[in-house]
Amino acid sequence: MPALYLSHGAPPLLDDSLWIAELKAWRERLPVPEAILIISAHWESRPISLSSSGKAPLVYDFWGFEDRFYELQYPASGSATLAGAVDRLLHQAKLSVDHDEGRGLDHGAWVPLMVMYPEATIPVMQLSLPTLDPRELFQLGTMLAPLRDEGVMIIGSGFFTHNLRALRWELGSSTEPPSWSREFDEWGAEALAAGEIDTLLDFARLAPAPTLAHPRTEHFAPLFVTLGAGGTDQIMSEIEGFWYGLAKRSLSVGV
Repeated sequence: MPALYLSHGAPPLLDDSLWIAELKAWRERLPVPEAILIISAHWESRPISLSSSGKAPLVYDFWGFEDRFYELQYPASGSATLAGAVDRLLHQAKLSVDHDEGRGLDHGAWVPLMVMYPEATIPVMQLSLPTLDPRELFQLGTMLAPLRDEGVMIIGSGFFTHNLRALRWELGSSTEPPSWSREFDEWGAEALAAGEIDTLLDFARLAPAPTLAHPRTEHFAPLFVTLGAGGTDQIMSEIEGFWYGLAKRSLSVGV
């Protein structure tokens, strides 16, 4: 099973016909997973935590949008089997895992999954980001990699560039991206295509305008879990382009 990194966007991306078409087309190129483990930019917790292995209410962790977005549902269940497998792998690495049975999926998980797997029949669980350190997250991904052999799709969900305060929202979703977003995206695309993982891990020092592209790095951080889980020799950009100037580059790794 491949590992994915996707740019998930805010709920209004569900109204973007191009993005929806891209996600649906990507799904058609993927094998059907037995379960999904997703690491979202919107859940940071240390020690590492797992979301509900049953069913818990969605987390509507956004504000200022139309009421209809707070009424959306994605009734996928968790999985005790997946929870046990994650426990086993991380305990082998001497990491403790908390289980938050009251924690449902946040919008970094359910927004893209509503498009890619709208049937909500595949078990889904979230794993928290225990750190923003790229190398620690890469190692976490390598610990989780054996899940792929059990049919589990590991997804890192963030946004390839993410600086909401620097955007001009009034220009619309198809506006030309600012130079810092385009340059960071181009740099990242080249490093990914060349398999230069050490370069990506050192993005804060080597990338152009890293603090403009990511004033805080939680939306880039899930990429490193994906790279660790998927391996480094088969990286394919599946979605490119920009939304309100943000790079929505999304990847399959280990295909």
